[in-house]
Amino acid sequence: MKQARSPRPNGFTLIELLVAMAIIAILLTLVTPRYYGSVDRARETVLRDDLSTLRRVIDQFHGDRARYPNSLDELVEMRYLREVPLDPLTERRDSWRVVAPGADAKGNVADVKSGAPGKAADGSNYADW
Repeated sequence: MKQARSPRPNGFTLIELLVAMAIIAILLTLVTPRYYGSVDRARETVLRDDLSTLRRVIDQFHGDRARYPNSLDELVEMRYLREVPLDPLTERRDSWRVVAPGADAKGNVADVKSGAPGKAADGSNYADW
């Protein structure tokens, strides 16, 4: 007795594969901008937190020693920080912009700002943070 051939062979047709790939491509175009937007927001959040931490540590150093640190590396040497944090936007440790204290103060670092170029999502410059 002969077996009846199935009207459709096993597997997918080229059209079915193309339709599935088109659907996946459309979904990726919807998801990708949201992903990159969330990455940028996360970097800005980390930058704000790093600046807050650096400023707090500089204030602690000033309160303990009655002078400002000479460099950010001095904060690490004196164990106020484990290491100088990476600027999340430039991905470098040496891009921090140091703000010197007034003329009558001792030390070189009274404040820190980001050295990253560009603007944040709220329209402010990173360099002004």
